[in-house]
Amino acid sequence: MANLLLEIENLTKDYRLGSQVVHAVRDVSVNIEQGEFVAVVGPSGSGKSTFMNLLGCLDTPTAGHYILDGDDISSLTPDHLAHTRNQKIGFVFQTFNLLPRATALENVELSLRYGRTPRRDRRAKAEAVLAAVGLIDRAHHRPSQLSGGQQQRVSIARAIVNDPALILADEPTGALDTRTGVEIMSLFQQLNLDGITIVLVTHELEIARFARRILRFRDGRVMGDEMVESPTDIEKLLAELPVEEDRTS
Repeated sequence: MANLLLEIENLTKDYRLGSQVVHAVRDVSVNIEQGEFVAVVGPSGSGKSTFMNLLGCLDTPTAGHYILDGDDISSLTPDHLAHTRNQKIGFVFQTFNLLPRATALENVELSLRYGRTPRRDRRAKAEAVLAAVGLIDRAHHRPSQLSGGQQQRVSIARAIVNDPALILADEPTGALDTRTGVEIMSLFQQLNLDGITIVLVTHELEIARFARRILRFRDGRVMGDEMVESPTDIEKLLAELPVEEDRTS
């Protein structure tokens, strides 16, 4: 029997704006197993980004329960939440969020410093994940010296360096050209084949189809939950696309 990584029951998030209440996420119940690759898709304002923030322990629900890898998130103290974010969740963002004055290697090492990994182990682990994303030859380059696709690979390396239980990716191809975006999605597919659980938020159905399961959000609710019978064939798609030089942010 597969193991549940995320157990979400009646998750709700409301925001009060003056006298108005905005129901950003409404009574969402869904389970995600270890090793799944799930895309959360929906238009702007559908609640998908708020849902991502709740999964990432960046926000707390108004009601409902969220269990991540056996921990009931609603019962955790702020310190324990911060520890959970660092040790169990890797984040990948549209805008990369790299430190501009730090090298690729130093950006990846930063997560290990927060996790109190001994200094003698940090360099080796950071180099290993940069190699895994095909960027070891750019380890000593700063973000301004890297293309957009290379910067996103650094951010992915930073996300996986702590061996997290879950990767959360928020519009990870949004700042990239089409071909580079496909290459990044190919990397996510490979990481998933290696056993990493991934939840990816996007407004593009074409990107969602790289995943193996799609949750469709609208008006704060899950309106569809479907398996993808044939995820996008990366090699075929790349063969059809012109070779472009990806743009930096």
